[in-house]
Amino acid sequence: MLDGLDTVNWARLGHAYGPADDVPALIRALRSPEEKDRAAALDQLYGNIYHQGTRYEATAYAVPFLLEVLAEPGARDRAELLGLLAAITVGYDESWLPDPIPIAQFRDDAVGGAALLAAAPHPGDPGYDEDGDHTYLERLTPEEDLQLEGHVAVEAYDAVRAGVPLLRDLLGAPEQGVRTMAAYTLAWFSEDAAGSVPALAALAATEENEDVVATALVAIGLLGGPAPDLLTDERPAVRWAAAVAGACVLGHDAGPDIVAELLSWARGGGGSREEIPFLDGDLAGYAGMALCQAGPQHSDVAYEALLVRIPDVSGTETLPVLAEALRLAFPAGPLPEGAPAGDLDDRQRHLARILAEHAGPWRIGDATFGNVSTLVRSYGLPDDPEALTSFLA
Repeated sequence: MLDGLDTVNWARLGHAYGPADDVPALIRALRSPEEKDRAAALDQLYGNIYHQGTRYEATAYAVPFLLEVLAEPGARDRAELLGLLAAITVGYDESWLPDPIPIAQFRDDAVGGAALLAAAPHPGDPGYDEDGDHTYLERLTPEEDLQLEGHVAVEAYDAVRAGVPLLRDLLGAPEQGVRTMAAYTLAWFSEDAAGSVPALAALAATEENEDVVATALVAIGLLGGPAPDLLTDERPAVRWAAAVAGACVLGHDAGPDIVAELLSWARGGGGSREEIPFLDGDLAGYAGMALCQAGPQHSDVAYEALLVRIPDVSGTETLPVLAEALRLAFPAGPLPEGAPAGDLDDRQRHLARILAEHAGPWRIGDATFGNVSTLVRSYGLPDDPEALTSFLA
């Protein structure tokens, strides 16, 4: 196990906090018999090789060893480790859902990034200091910055992709959480759909747990597999997943039965289900986003469903619901700078008034959720409820 771990020059690789020379010890700690040691190591890896959605040069080097730990007979905390590998693969899934990752575009964007990374200052180089690293990055053009970040992300993505055969094997694991997370992670590798869709379909056909079935069905949809014919299933989460997958696969050809199922969830009837990893289990939010895949003919009912949902969300649940509502309300883009409230149309005014009257969507726990303020501000609206109330008045 991990025989090659010390052959990597970790001190010359960077992660979120500088040289990655702490990574080997953290990976070894994932095999510790002590639960607290394993949990601490996983938490630190979430913070350094994957930091708030960002991947680093060291990330792709760490992934093969994470896969090795995952594949070890008797490995502990496999569902949690799969969670880290999925995060490395996709970042925050709300960035892409209800669509798959546009991996072909990512590969195009990353062209040239390898040379830029090779030319960058590295820890351990003569005269290296972090200021020099920052100076190099600041001198990059926006196009070069995209190429460099794209290359690092694609390298990490492909490192996890090498584990797709293992992920398929884990669909048969005895632990429910492992089967769920293996299905979720497979959902993002569309280039391997030919082998993954049959494996996921077999899981969905034989699995007894509702949440595992639902996760497998959504994964099939994201991989472009056949739309599952389970809209009349007695299990609510399975009906939800069949509708979500159907909208993803069929798009504008989605039938009224799919739209009706999505609409019932988007209005908040089903709430959340933490055991289903997509969108952190926000089934209602995902359904609202999937409604828009069914075509512009459903945009009005989708928008009304999202407006009904907004007063009841807070924290991370707010983002996908509000982002889709804003997109539908402002199809031409943000309100011009300095524009008065009188320039809002009826749809935009309705959304603004709901945001002004309800504090929940602006909060995460006891704090103001800065991501929501940023999102609202990006559409030219005031970025807190009080300012929005004054603006509308």
